[in-house]
Amino acid sequence: MLRFPDRLLILTALVLAFGSSCAFGQRPPAPAADTLSTAAKASNQDGYVGTAACARCHRGIASSFAKASMGRSLTPVTPEFLKTLPLGSPKTTSLFDAKSNHRFEVHAENGRLIQSEYETGASGQEVFRSTHEMGWIIGTGENGFGALLRRGDYLFQAPLSHYTQAARWDLSPGYQNEDDGFNRAIQPGCIYCHSGRPQPIAGHDGSYRDPAFTQTSIGCENCHGPGAAHVEAMRKGKFAKNGSDPMIVNPEHLSSRLADDICMSCHQAGDVRVLQPGKTYQDFRPGEPLERTVAIFQIPPTRDNPPNEDHVQHYYSMSLSKCFLATRNLSAENQLRCISCHDPHVEPTEAEAPAYFKSKCLGCHSEASCTAPHAARQATSPSDNCIGCHMPLRVIRVISHSSATNHRIVRTPDEPFPDQTFNQTTATMPDLIEVNPAGERGAGALAPLALIRLQAYKLLKAEGKEQFVQPWFKTLAELEASNPENAIVQASLGHRDLEDHKYTQAVSHLEHSLRLDPLQPSVYVDLSAAQDQSGKRDQAILSASKAVALEPFNPGIRKTLIYQLIQDKQYDRVEAEMEKYLQIFPEDDRMREMLAIAKQ
Repeated sequence: MLRFPDRLLILTALVLAFGSSCAFGQRPPAPAADTLSTAAKASNQDGYVGTAACARCHRGIASSFAKASMGRSLTPVTPEFLKTLPLGSPKTTSLFDAKSNHRFEVHAENGRLIQSEYETGASGQEVFRSTHEMGWIIGTGENGFGALLRRGDYLFQAPLSHYTQAARWDLSPGYQNEDDGFNRAIQPGCIYCHSGRPQPIAGHDGSYRDPAFTQTSIGCENCHGPGAAHVEAMRKGKFAKNGSDPMIVNPEHLSSRLADDICMSCHQAGDVRVLQPGKTYQDFRPGEPLERTVAIFQIPPTRDNPPNEDHVQHYYSMSLSKCFLATRNLSAENQLRCISCHDPHVEPTEAEAPAYFKSKCLGCHSEASCTAPHAARQATSPSDNCIGCHMPLRVIRVISHSSATNHRIVRTPDEPFPDQTFNQTTATMPDLIEVNPAGERGAGALAPLALIRLQAYKLLKAEGKEQFVQPWFKTLAELEASNPENAIVQASLGHRDLEDHKYTQAVSHLEHSLRLDPLQPSVYVDLSAAQDQSGKRDQAILSASKAVALEPFNPGIRKTLIYQLIQDKQYDRVEAEMEKYLQIFPEDDRMREMLAIAKQ
């Protein structure tokens, strides 16, 4: 399960897609082994061959796409690229954060991009300094961009980002609330939408293979699916008849539902996302229902609390527009969908955008459709700017100095929401809206909906949404009877019993869960607490140590181990673990104070 976008990166990658071949909604069939080219076999990427292979034939599209936002979503830091970054003069920018009393710097050094965080004492001496080289720039600068770094097998977000509107470096999104230093791990669900083909290690959040990306920026296959079979067919001269090719996906020829699923994989966060059991974001294939990989849920809006968020909620906003509702029963080619207006191969400039999108509006409307007074239409900049009136920009509250387009396509800024907005729940699920249902839930294709809801409720109640506490308990009771041999169910039962102070039962359930799936650091943390309360201190320390091994850059988990060592009066180990902790998290002033006390 995964909360998305948990630990927000600075920009949302613009992931939509189209092309010149189609697959009629089917996943490209796996070619026979003897048809794969040597290059496809060597790629060892489940049929992914990279944008360069596509560009050999689709040069014009590839060239245009490379200039668009998606084609530049993630860029390795090189000496040449470094020259294009706004780093101040002389190539150094500094920032003081009064809340943390820490200072930050970003500067160029010998063709490298360096960020630092440090603190100075009353006499000017440095209390600590943490300095790291940046490996990638994420984002294109439309709203801004951030930086990523690698530490061992892990990828992290850097504490400073550049904001275009403000024209300055400032704290990265979320750092205003909590200083994570250089330890904010990059989650697979986030980087999936900002890169071409990341290689996360399953069961170890934030950990990636080397190289971390087989393709850095978003590429053709993110939206067209694996290209090996198509490339091989073209190499052998097996051109598709009538322009259709079942070896590659063309979103333009998919059903509206499946085409929008491709866009929704990144442009619809919802209030909570839950991966299907055993799935990762790398398992999603264009042309397949997105729900087979991840289910996206919204909390039902009310008239007192309408859905006014635009950030990464593009599909849901569009689905509430009159344009969408008026066309949903028409033939697929006449339905409003993401690709009705967006072609990521061609990204208009800011100056070109009004005319470009007006031409999209006129595909369904006419000049006479607009009933605004002539003077008002002429007063827009530029004149007759459809999107300026009907898709106004709104501030993104979760990202400073940033804005996003309102995709509800309103007639007037104060247009009320349609009645459908407040009537989207079902008898089966009265407290959540699934934004991306695939239709009939084929046997074996999807996990039981109750199991997915259980995880959604858990994440929502962890955010303090008390209305989901009782649904979580009720659903858990159902699953305890119907699906007890499930690691998630057993972990939830253990967590329930831990909170109810039923420590013996909690240990039993948690150990059961870990036998079913040993890669669960949070379950080891719960188990450690239950064992501690049961007087099993050695086991509690061992469980905490196992959690640390699975998530070594999680400060809360390392504090759990330190706490258990303190409980067991192993003070030499406590001091050693505190020192190790501060080597990883030097920005934690409170731990530094505790270590000083421990050494007295």
